[in-house]
Amino acid sequence: MAGGARELAGYLAALAGWVAALAAAVLPQWRQSSYAGDAIITAVGLHEGLWMSCAAQSTGQVQCRLHDSLLSLEVHIQTSRALMVISLLLGFFGIIVSVVGMKCTKVGEEDPVTKSRIAVAGGVLFVLSGLCTLAAVSLYATQVTYEFFRESTIPINARYEFGSALFVGWGAASLSMLGGSLLCCSCPAKEHRGQQYHRPSQPSTAREYV
Repeated sequence: MAGGARELAGYLAALAGWVAALAAAVLPQWRQSSYAGDAIITAVGLHEGLWMSCAAQSTGQVQCRLHDSLLSLEVHIQTSRALMVISLLLGFFGIIVSVVGMKCTKVGEEDPVTKSRIAVAGGVLFVLSGLCTLAAVSLYATQVTYEFFRESTIPINARYEFGSALFVGWGAASLSMLGGSLLCCSCPAKEHRGQQYHRPSQPSTAREYV
């Protein structure tokens, strides 16, 4: 029961991490206008993400526009895009594989050893998904930090800083890696030990009747 509860907790954590990674990939708040400084230069708040950029007016009106060209984007945006897509694909396959391998499900193989190995494979996919999400978010955050602190003629309150999507991405990476690690703890060695323990008991009972 403890192993099944651990697998279920790991699966739910990894699933929540995948949903959060999907939300982070879609959100346009990967970087936003900085309000550091003494005065606010503009009443328009700018947000940029992997797929679109948005402008929020002080009246509450928001206008978004998709990025026009893929080849004209900066390298860190293209790299973060690719990593997030790979992360979502790995997480999607991890969801399917983990459902087959968990002890609390009756899908696929009935052999507990085989199911444990499948659950470990699903956990590995979730860990890789979390690493891709972590790499994408950290790369983007590094570029935002570099552009914020580099010497430039742009006023500090007209630059960009971290958006909320970056924090969602870091949380998603943590949940995915945590859930994948719990699923990887489904070691099939326990079943082998149990079989080896019961086998010697058969000859001993036969000797008593002789």
